[in-house]
Amino acid sequence: MGVNKKVPMRKCVGCQEMKSKKEMIRVIRTSEGEFLLDATTGRKNGRGAYLCPSMECFKKAVKNKGLERSFKQAIPKEVYEALEKEMEVLESE
Repeated sequence: MGVNKKVPMRKCVGCQEMKSKKEMIRVIRTSEGEFLLDATTGRKNGRGAYLCPSMECFKKAVKNKGLERSFKQAIPKEVYEALEKEMEVLESE
């Protein structure tokens, strides 16, 4: 009898699709209030929201204010710009 390990699922704040946690990028807000992309470990401390690793989902999340709803606060324009640059780097890899 093999033990089936449960795969953690998360919903993308852009496209609203459920996907496995491993194929998503975690956006976190630290206790100091700064926003970071946690693409590698997914274990950094802070409130997290998940995004598909595509620019399309990022743009949808900005348009429908998915990240703002997840973090229950307005997100400054500079944060979106910084996240967009990091997403471009991840997409080009």
